Amino acid sequence: MDFDFPLRKIIHVDMDAFYASVEQHDNPELKGKPIAVGGGSKRGVVSAASYEARKFGVRSAMAGYIAKRNCPDLIFVKPRFDRYIEVSKRIRNIFFEYTDLVEPLSLDEAYLDVTENKKGNPSATLMAQEIRQRIFEETGLTASAGISINKFIAKVASDYNKPNGQKTVNPEAVIPFLEALDIRKFYGVGKVTAEKMYKLGIFMGKDLKGKSLEFLEDNFGKSGSYYYQVVRGIHSSPVKPHRIPKSVGAERTFSENLSSEVFMLEKLESIASELERRLQKSTISGKTITLKIKYSDFTLQTRSKTLPYFISQKDLILETAKELLYQSELQNSVRLLGISLANLNTDKKKEQEKEEMVSVQLQFDF
Repeated sequence: MDFDFPLRKIIHVDMDAFYASVEQHDNPELKGKPIAVGGGSKRGVVSAASYEARKFGVRSAMAGYIAKRNCPDLIFVKPRFDRYIEVSKRIRNIFFEYTDLVEPLSLDEAYLDVTENKKGNPSATLMAQEIRQRIFEETGLTASAGISINKFIAKVASDYNKPNGQKTVNPEAVIPFLEALDIRKFYGVGKVTAEKMYKLGIFMGKDLKGKSLEFLEDNFGKSGSYYYQVVRGIHSSPVKPHRIPKSVGAERTFSENLSSEVFMLEKLESIASELERRLQKSTISGKTITLKIKYSDFTLQTRSKTLPYFISQKDLILETAKELLYQSELQNSVRLLGISLANLNTDKKKEQEKEEMVSVQLQFDF
């Protein structure tokens, strides 16, 4: 298969049930048992679930009491983020032995561009195997990997043989792989979008590929162009060692539901203070403020306002957040509030990076 765009050798490494696996590794008594990292109380939320717990339908972001109902033998473990960060740093150090082009997505996953690498190894597949083995030897944890010509396909592939497996999609196999892929497996297609695609007769990648660009843009807006490109194996985003954030935010979940805006003002001030601290630490400012409200029934609402100037100061953030809070009546009692800032002063830098991006067509040996 010949592509008329530059190819890369990209590895996407994804740790297997990372938080839960760390807990099982550090406490052998938990091995083989269904565990959830997070709170099991009525207000608790699952941060991560072991594979034993996932068999019972326990998932991250699930309410603790629902998780316990699904799996009566579920063991809840208090999260230890300092420990997860420590392990994540050890894993990242392994990545840097192979390439400096490492783009972390979170503590437990990252992209690696090994087109040109420190080992002089022409096989990305063999490097992925070696990296996974190194991770296991040094941390006792397993990882899965996807290997292909771009970030999109590598990420999809890393989920293919989970846990503790890997999948390589060679250049000549890209189109057949994508055509045979369930539309729900496409990165960027969520539950709501998948249901909409079903109604339009799109169930597999082949169905998506059969739709015109005009059709997809008419039905999915700007995302239509993205779907049109990726199903053809086109995704030009480079691995960025220093990812520029699209937004910066802070939020709080309350021990008791709040039923009046008056009780929320003090909470918003605390959240705005934390957001100011994060912004100043990164020397970031933005124009669009979004207030996030999660109600007691877990429904989510966001309210946004874009200012004509960049801000990062607590007072201005809080003033706008209050305005958004009083914008319309609350639908229910509130369990969580959050404030985020987008439309950042880093956006211009992102555009410059796109313009400066240069890629080279190479002969591939995966």
